Amino acid sequence: MSYRNLEEKLRATSDIVGMLRNAQTPPYIYPVVPPEYSNWRDEQRAWQKSCVFFNQSYHMMESYLEGPDAVKLLSRLGVNSFASFTPNKAKQYVACNENGTVIGDGVLFHLEENVVSFVGRPPVTNWIDYHAATGGYDVTFQRDERALERMARGLPPLHRMYRFQVQGPLAPDVMAKATGKPVPEIRFFQMGEFVINGRRVRALRHGMVGQPGWELMGPWAEGDEVRAAILDAGRDFDIRAAGGRTYSSNTVESGWIPSPLPAVYTGDDMRPFREWLPADAYEAVTSIGGSFVSNRIEDYYLTPADLGYGSLVKFDHDFIGRRALEGDAGKERRRKVTLVWNADDVERATGGMLRDEYGRAPKYIDLPCAVYSTYPYDRVTRNGRTVGISTWSGYSANERTMLSLAMVDVADATPGTEVTLVWGEEDGGTRKLTVERHRQIELRATVAPAPFARPARENYRVGATAS
Repeated sequence: MSYRNLEEKLRATSDIVGMLRNAQTPPYIYPVVPPEYSNWRDEQRAWQKSCVFFNQSYHMMESYLEGPDAVKLLSRLGVNSFASFTPNKAKQYVACNENGTVIGDGVLFHLEENVVSFVGRPPVTNWIDYHAATGGYDVTFQRDERALERMARGLPPLHRMYRFQVQGPLAPDVMAKATGKPVPEIRFFQMGEFVINGRRVRALRHGMVGQPGWELMGPWAEGDEVRAAILDAGRDFDIRAAGGRTYSSNTVESGWIPSPLPAVYTGDDMRPFREWLPADAYEAVTSIGGSFVSNRIEDYYLTPADLGYGSLVKFDHDFIGRRALEGDAGKERRRKVTLVWNADDVERATGGMLRDEYGRAPKYIDLPCAVYSTYPYDRVTRNGRTVGISTWSGYSANERTMLSLAMVDVADATPGTEVTLVWGEEDGGTRKLTVERHRQIELRATVAPAPFARPARENYRVGATAS
C-alpha cells in the first residue's frame, strides 16, 4: 500500500515501535570513501599518536539558508543562544519538539552575513526545510543531498563543497607544511582561512577526541587538489587517511552520541510536519535495534541533557521546546556515560560463533563498530532493574577495549559502578536483515566518564565533533 506522507503511514500501523524495529534500513552508511585505506586499527591510532585525515565529503547532509531571516529561523528552532553568532563562527546545533525532546543535532556554519549552512543527519535538515517553507520567513533554503541520494537518482556523488578533517597531535605540523607557514591561531569552533597550493581553504577549529585539528572546506572542484597537498605534506608526520569504518568509530572515544531517534512520531503539534514529510522520508524508513524494547515510541525519545547538551540550552530567546525545558531546568534524571565492556564477557560472546550452533550463538560483535541499525538502543540494568540505555558501541585500538555510549540514571552513573548490558534482540532477533538469528546474553560493564579518552576529557568542549 502506498501512502502520501509519514502521517498516513503511521496511522496505518498500531505499532510504531515494531515498524521501526523491523525496518530494513541498515546503519548509517559512509559511501564512496573506502572502508579502510590501510587498516582501521592504525587509522584509529593516528588521531591519538600522529595525524588522521578524514574525507567527510560524501556521507553528510548539507543545507544552506540565505536571507535576512536565516538566523531568526534557526534561533526559533534551536535551543542554543544566537546572541553572539556572527560570520565565521560555528556551533553544535540542537533542535527539539514542543515537549523538549530532541529531533536531532548537527553543526551550523555562519559563512557570511545572512548565509548559514547546516551539516548533519537528515532529521534536522527536514525540520529546518519545513519551517523555511511554511513559516513565512524571508529565507531561501537549498538542500545539498547526501551522496547516497544522488547516486540513487543516477547523479554524480558531489556536493557544493568538499569537507575534510585533519586531526591529531601532529596536525599543526602537517598544516604548517601544507600551507608553508605556521598555522594561524583560530579560536575553538571559529573559522579562519588557510592557503593550500594556491587555493583558499576555510578552516573550522575543533578538537575531536581532545586533539588539535580543523575541518576544511572549499569549492568541490578544488577538493582533489587540496586533499593531495595535505596528504603529501603529512608523509613526514605519519598521516593516515582513514576510511568509513574508522570514521564511525571515533565517537566512542570522543563521547558524541550520533544516533538520537528524532522525536517526531507522536503529538498533535508535530502532525503538520509528519503530513509534510513524504512516506519514504528518512524518518519513515530508518531502523531501531537492540535489546531495549518498549511499546511506547516516546520511551525512545531523548532530551538535550540525556545527550550531554544541557549546557547548550539557553533561555535568552524563544524557541520550540522552551517551556518544557524550563520546567526541567536543573533536573538531571540521566547522565551520559561511557560503558567499558568486560573483556572476558566480550571474548565469551565472540567465541560463541566458534562453539555454538548457528542461530544460537550470541549476536555477532562487529569491529570496530558493533552497530546494526540506524538507532541502536540496548538495555542497561543493575541488580535486575533497567537503569539506562546504551547506544553507539565500538572497539578502540587506543584504549584496547570495547566501549559504548550510554545514558544512565544519575544514581547509577558514578564512575566505577558495575552494570549489565543486555546484548542481542528478543526472541532470536527482529526481521532486520543486518542481524542474524541469535540468543540474548548479558555483558558486564563498568561506568566511566564520557568522553572516555583522557585527552578528550581534559581538552574537550561541547560541540567538538559532529557526523
